[in-house]
Amino acid sequence: MSTQPDLLYAEEEEALRAAVRDLLADHCDAAGVIARVESDAPHDLAAWKALAEGMGLAGLLVPEDRGGQGATHREAAVVLEELGRAVAPLPYLTSAVVATEALLACAADDLLAELASGRRIGALAVALNVPAGGAYKVVRFEDGALHGELTGIADAAVADVLLVPADDGGLYAVDASAATVTPRPSLDLTRPLAAVTLDGAPGRLLGDAEPAVRRALRAGAGLLASEQLGLADWTLTETVRYLKERKQFNRPVGGFQALKHRLAQLWLEVVNLRAAARNAANALATGSDDIDVAVAVAQAFAAPVAVHAAEEALQLHGGIGMTWEHPVHLYLKRAKADAIAYGTAGAHREALAELVDLRAP
Repeated sequence: MSTQPDLLYAEEEEALRAAVRDLLADHCDAAGVIARVESDAPHDLAAWKALAEGMGLAGLLVPEDRGGQGATHREAAVVLEELGRAVAPLPYLTSAVVATEALLACAADDLLAELASGRRIGALAVALNVPAGGAYKVVRFEDGALHGELTGIADAAVADVLLVPADDGGLYAVDASAATVTPRPSLDLTRPLAAVTLDGAPGRLLGDAEPAVRRALRAGAGLLASEQLGLADWTLTETVRYLKERKQFNRPVGGFQALKHRLAQLWLEVVNLRAAARNAANALATGSDDIDVAVAVAQAFAAPVAVHAAEEALQLHGGIGMTWEHPVHLYLKRAKADAIAYGTAGAHREALAELVDLRAP
């Protein structure tokens, strides 16, 4: 008889949450994030240094004998919840999860250790909207060099090393200085996209691209749900707090029954999202046979909830919610961008139908 997974947070995970939240309070306050995204350098590299090098959190998914912390996806999920709450402009998901998972599938321990230490930032050169198992663009490998352009690459602008799939089936490590990285307009100002152009760039063969990319994107989708949970939880909490303080007709706005019902419905959605996100993180951590199902369920549910929470926050904050100075627009943009990252909710529902043999007629 199979036992049910324990999806509650362990004491160590709560301690990790408190430490990350304190760090982000010092480095990623709302005004600072807004000021940063208005500049040409939206990434907060000081916060990244503190998180990755100071706390060692870039190496959570890397075994100790390969230069990491030897933790699991459960701990990484807690970090991502807090990063979502702060809508922090850090390349944690792209480097410490997606690029790291790709390297874990290859024999590249030196590069893996560098990413785990936080000394270098990695980016998988696959468009952000590609789901695990989906078709992705490759570059041409010719005469020992790489040629081509890849678009929609998240956090490429701040990466030190790019993991590039080629048409020979290999995954290559390319020093970012050997590529041309061109910023592209992105709805989510805190996770900018870029085009990567390779014109005869040298690359180091790491291993087979297909299994590495699939593993990386599956982990990215599974743990993205925890980021979406953090985002939804912050927007709900802040909206409740605001409605308790905001008065209309000489009474708190939160006392109106219609708004109570909307917030109660949203609370139920966030609670269910927490269960789905924790289940996906736990499945990834334990290597469960149901990883694909857990990830598909989490992503099918996460995007609509995160977007709904951010939309409600924007509307229920009234006029102040429509201002640039209030951070709620950052949360809505992140929620909207996350809704297509690593596959849309519809794509995950379709994948789930295949997995449980409930295909449409």
